[in-house]
Amino acid sequence: MEAVAKLNNNPTSTRKMRLLADLIRGLDVEKALNILKFHPKHPSVPLEKLLLSAIANWKVKNEGTRVEDANLQVKTIFVDGGRILKRMRPAPQGRGYRVRKRSNHVTIVVDSRPAVEAK
Repeated sequence: MEAVAKLNNNPTSTRKMRLLADLIRGLDVEKALNILKFHPKHPSVPLEKLLLSAIANWKVKNEGTRVEDANLQVKTIFVDGGRILKRMRPAPQGRGYRVRKRSNHVTIVVDSRPAVEAK
């Protein structure tokens, strides 16, 4: 049974977050956590917390099983654009330049991988 976790209005551009989301899509949960823990990009910290939240949500839904035995994987992860804060920055000759501070919404779905049967 799959579990979902969402992160709304994270103050990072969607392009930066999608780079990390592409790294962990389809991987085992343990490997994805290790990648996010040691990755130098700054959005890896909230993405790691979100993945831990999805694992905790999966534990609540499946109380009888252990995470280690379930062979969890990141089934889907997608990043959507969030709200944009529009600010003005002073520019030469009395003008103003627009600064668009972007944010994003991240959704992670974690599911147990089906066991492979030996023939």
